[in-house]
Amino acid sequence: MHEDITRILFSEDEIAACVKRVGAQISEDYAGQKVLLVTVLKGAFVFMADLARAVKGDVEIDFMAVSSYGAEAKSSGIVRIIKDLEASVEGRHVIIVEDILDSGLTLKYLSKNLKSRHPLSVEVATLLFKEDKQEANITCKYVGFVCPDEFVVGYGLDYAERYRNLPYIGVLNPRIYL
Repeated sequence: MHEDITRILFSEDEIAACVKRVGAQISEDYAGQKVLLVTVLKGAFVFMADLARAVKGDVEIDFMAVSSYGAEAKSSGIVRIIKDLEASVEGRHVIIVEDILDSGLTLKYLSKNLKSRHPLSVEVATLLFKEDKQEANITCKYVGFVCPDEFVVGYGLDYAERYRNLPYIGVLNPRIYL
């Protein structure tokens, strides 16, 4: 375990099983249909890569980059699109792949933005869901894990661009970000 991590919440094996479960749910729900996975960079890229391989059927991927955190530990609530999609979502089934649903402010903005582009549907797949933290009413059709209200890193999630490469999800020692 990395010296800046106080404890591991979800192991590499637990994450692999979770991704397989969520991929199977998506495969079943969209059997025979094309799905566009829209990934929010950078935090969700690891989850998306594994999830795309776990979904059986016709899957395309595209990337967006948005910012609401900067180098802070808490969302500012102001969302900026830094990189938009290359593909059109019009007439397509879209699943927004997120790393963590915390306040929901970024996801609310993103979901509203994508729905305005006339897709067939927009759903959300989040690896981590923090209960009782949402400031925006967001429905996640696919949830990997319910996560305690702690600052977590690993498996793509970062603090100041560090810890993304950890193969597990762990709680970051507060001395690092306070």
